[in-house]
Amino acid sequence: MIFITAKFRVLPEHAASWPEIAGAFTAATRAEPGCLWFDWSRSLDDPNEYVLVEAFRDGEAGGAHVSSEHFKEAQRTLPQYLQETPRIVSTTVDQDDWSELGELAVRR
Repeated sequence: MIFITAKFRVLPEHAASWPEIAGAFTAATRAEPGCLWFDWSRSLDDPNEYVLVEAFRDGEAGGAHVSSEHFKEAQRTLPQYLQETPRIVSTTVDQDDWSELGELAVRR
């Protein structure tokens, strides 16, 4: 799978409404057949920073994502709400879901 983590520093005046601003893009991406997950979190240290964790089945699915109309729309509309260009880590991982964190195994 293609595993991506990106950090978005949102302008302070738009930080609270970022989930709504990115809502249509998020919903459309989650509906893609090759999208495994597309999850936003807000930083505990910087209220203007959102972290996106996303995964796509393979390179073909990742390519379909970046060539989709909703991705192109996001390229046109989302930058106006950002302080800077998002930072990203993207890698290919030989798995198709989350693995358990064995060091913190829950035993009941």
